[in-house]
Amino acid sequence: MMLQFSKMHGLGNDFLVFDAINQQVELSPEQLRFLADRRFGVGCDQILLVERPLSKTTDFYYRIFNADGSEVEQCGNGARCFARFVRNHGLSHKNEIPVGTANGDIRLYLLEDGQVKVNMGVPIFTPEEIPFAADQRQTTYAIELDGETREISVLSMGNPHAVLQVADPDRFPVETLGPLLERHVLFPRRVNAGFMSVDSPSEITLRVHERGVGETLACGTGACAAVVAGRQRKLLQEEVLVHLRGGDLVVSWQGEGEPVWMTGPATEVFQGKIEL
Repeated sequence: MMLQFSKMHGLGNDFLVFDAINQQVELSPEQLRFLADRRFGVGCDQILLVERPLSKTTDFYYRIFNADGSEVEQCGNGARCFARFVRNHGLSHKNEIPVGTANGDIRLYLLEDGQVKVNMGVPIFTPEEIPFAADQRQTTYAIELDGETREISVLSMGNPHAVLQVADPDRFPVETLGPLLERHVLFPRRVNAGFMSVDSPSEITLRVHERGVGETLACGTGACAAVVAGRQRKLLQEEVLVHLRGGDLVVSWQGEGEPVWMTGPATEVFQGKIEL
């Protein structure tokens, strides 16, 4: 099976994107892991599939697979790359693109300055919907992590996130505590772990350990979750500049019941073919 793909990234969070409309794409977990392997395959954080829409209200369906072969519900940096891919490859000529995902429909906006803006949907706080093992919703939760009690915010941006406020993300042991938080017993489907410092009411610095991937240079849903968590704690204003290791995103959220908006770049690096 010979497949065409594009290598893309959003602030260093990198993807292999497959047009599954004009070619048949059926990838096993083993093939997904091979493709993502940076030594034996092509190398990426996640694999994205562009598929035909499942409803009349969307133009495409968007599927996301982690480097470990597991399928996930949402990816913000991937959504921006998705929008850039369908425009670059002539699959859409629209500036506003409605897309279906496993967690519902989203809208992607290609801006005149080359940036892509995404309506990431309304955050979910109800524990059973995240999912998170807690009796009732709270702004923050106490959790035992590596023998120490820590305070986290927990929410879903279409995928589950735990956000821990720290003094300095660059010096925080994300490599150790990220995997522990990802697989904590309170998260039955694992969790994306964000480590955030509040630099000012309009700026944060963030590192994210993504479930099934490890730490990435940027995480779009993680940036959204961190801003929502900071807003819930009354630490941040409506629009926030998020500093990630791969670059910056702008995230805005008006508050409860409103969608989160994320704006940032999407870059196509090269196109290729691979035989599986």
